[in-house]
Amino acid sequence: MNIPTTNYPRIVIIGGGFGGLQLAKGLAKSKCQIVMLDQNNYHTFQPLLYQVASAGLEPDSIAYPIRKIFKNQANFFFRMAEVNKVNKDERKVITNIGEINYDYLVIATGSDTNYFGMKDIAKYAMPMKNVKEALNLRSLLLQNFERALLAENIEEQESLMTFVIVGAGPTGVELAGALAELKKHVLPFDYPDLDVRRMRIHLIEMADEVLPPMSEESSKNALKYLEDLGVTVWLGQSVASYDGKTIKFKKAEDLKAHTLIWAAGVKGQLVGGIGEEFCERGRYKVNEFNKIEGLEREYAIGDVAFQATEENPIGLPGVAQVAIQQGRHLAKNFKATLNNKEWTKFSYKDLGTMATVGRNKAVVDLKHTKFKGWFAWVIWMFIHLISLVGFRNKMITFFNWSYNYFNFDKGVRLIIRKYER
Repeated sequence: MNIPTTNYPRIVIIGGGFGGLQLAKGLAKSKCQIVMLDQNNYHTFQPLLYQVASAGLEPDSIAYPIRKIFKNQANFFFRMAEVNKVNKDERKVITNIGEINYDYLVIATGSDTNYFGMKDIAKYAMPMKNVKEALNLRSLLLQNFERALLAENIEEQESLMTFVIVGAGPTGVELAGALAELKKHVLPFDYPDLDVRRMRIHLIEMADEVLPPMSEESSKNALKYLEDLGVTVWLGQSVASYDGKTIKFKKAEDLKAHTLIWAAGVKGQLVGGIGEEFCERGRYKVNEFNKIEGLEREYAIGDVAFQATEENPIGLPGVAQVAIQQGRHLAKNFKATLNNKEWTKFSYKDLGTMATVGRNKAVVDLKHTKFKGWFAWVIWMFIHLISLVGFRNKMITFFNWSYNYFNFDKGVRLIIRKYER
């Protein structure tokens, strides 16, 4: 890999997500060598992937080069690589571009779509966990309308314009709202010779409420917003199978749809060589220091780490703030080792939860208060805007949001590459 040899401890980080970035930043100017491995050369701001999928933003608005983030950090080295296996006995990471030894290993690979063993869903459903998948979804959405123009019968046309989202967490709710606004403000002008009123958006949730992690009050408000936008919400329902054209439910009639978007579950992106005996609920089980239980020099942070607490016995939530706080705290502990000081235990500070449903419609849960509507929507936009990496990305996103708001338009309805199953 052409990484310089050094007398300093080498910390290898697998993954350039929220946790990996914060860990590397926290170790700047420390007497250690940091090597980050990722299969992409950019960091993705995943909370806004749904806006790429719904033609609200271009992908370069939410992606930022990793090397540019750390251009002034002398102890940092990045390699674009796919990790094949970890040899924990020899403290070695084996990749498609070579091998590298480590003194400490931090796995920050994030999460992947969980289809719960349903092979037909995995084959035909559309995931949305990275930039490529979001672009695929955008292309498919627009291609379906092009095909609907040529459909020979109403049933086929309606099926092409029916979009089913499984999972009413923040991703599912925000995507459903974005598609509803496309239907209302954009698509009728793009396709004047097509009856866009026939477009249907269905949101399927196995629980009895949308946004299950949030408060009951916010859940009810979000449900009302969705219904006001024309989204059909199915609660207490689960998908049994899907063949690419027909969705079969366990407790409802079949539904014809050419597009099924899967936002119903995630699992940790595990690394070969660290077996399932170190996992719980599909993630690496870590202690209060984020060390993988049963191992000596291997750690995990973010969505790939299972860390149970008294407040969260089923593990900390898979949100960006957990990864960010774990990355920062682990950096402090590594620096404590370098300075011969004691480590401190990690304690997650819940800063609140929020979700947007559409223009002027959002819900926010804070520790001591809850609010909704326009003010919640402004807060949501502000938090996401300042959290983007890079001044350019912040400015481009702000301009796009401002333009879309005042012109009721989304200007990136481009089929750059056709999507084929």
